[in-house]
Amino acid sequence: MAAMTEPKLISGNANRPLAQAIARRMSMHRGMSVGLVDARVERFNDQEIFVEVYENVRGEDMYIIQPTSNPANDNLMELLIMTDALKRSSADRITAVIPYFGYARQDRRAKARTPISAKLVANLLTEAGVDRVLTLDLHATQIQGFFDIPVDNLYAAPVFALDILHNFKGAREDLMVISPDVGGVARARELAKRIGAPLAIVDKRREKAGEVAGMTVIGEVTGKKCIIVDDICDTAGTLCKAAETLMEAGATEVHAYITHGVLSGPAVERVENSVMKSLVITDSIEPTEEVKNARNIRIVPTAPMFAQAILNTWSGTSVSSLFETDTLVPIYEGLYSTL
Repeated sequence: MAAMTEPKLISGNANRPLAQAIARRMSMHRGMSVGLVDARVERFNDQEIFVEVYENVRGEDMYIIQPTSNPANDNLMELLIMTDALKRSSADRITAVIPYFGYARQDRRAKARTPISAKLVANLLTEAGVDRVLTLDLHATQIQGFFDIPVDNLYAAPVFALDILHNFKGAREDLMVISPDVGGVARARELAKRIGAPLAIVDKRREKAGEVAGMTVIGEVTGKKCIIVDDICDTAGTLCKAAETLMEAGATEVHAYITHGVLSGPAVERVENSVMKSLVITDSIEPTEEVKNARNIRIVPTAPMFAQAILNTWSGTSVSSLFETDTLVPIYEGLYSTL
């Protein structure tokens, strides 16, 4: 049975352009204006976060759009406090739309006396009053099991596949998908299957954390246009090193498709100076001006996918349908309509 009230969107400060793009896309689908709920999310002089919602949200189906990217702690606290404000204002259901789920890399205890911070964040969100989570490319899919509430994990692979098939029309037989490590093989295999390309692996060896001692290519990449696929690009050191290794192994071109462009520290400079022809990221994290102006970095929008996922969640229809090409092409009309 369809919901009786319209879905309402509210945004923190982490990525307002994405929230506004989602609202515009939902307006197109609904044939009516869907805006962001009027609210203020600000800081006192001591950096305490304060939230005030100016509209009535009693009995409403609320969607908070807030990636927990850098500064991760501030953005996470904004999300928690916004949730509390909506809960105390008698919102009926609160869905946290978290395009980038911070702390996801701390999903297990790799050493003694270390935390599982992703589980802690899941507990905080649930206790604050979140009823459902909608996110994109969790670093580890088992994080869904950290929650006792529904979690919908969207995937960038179907959108990346559309982009690759659109931009490499005349060279599809030369494409090869590359996993930058053994742990990412499942993600790379999914993309390879979608575009009908073979798969290779770059096996890296570390002597200590943060430093790659050596890399080995597992597979034949000679004469291939290599596409590295991963979920997170942080400092880009490993990514650029992998690109160099592939070129040395005989690849003709190296491109990368990374869901979350964290791109901290010297990352953008490294990418621009690397042998990679292009790095494609999504807007799950608000790109800086440096990222926008980088000569070989391109941004793929996620608003069409998130808008449709929110509408499907609100109306009680399938979210997994968004993993299919036939479903994605219409909602990305204008971008990939020539496939």
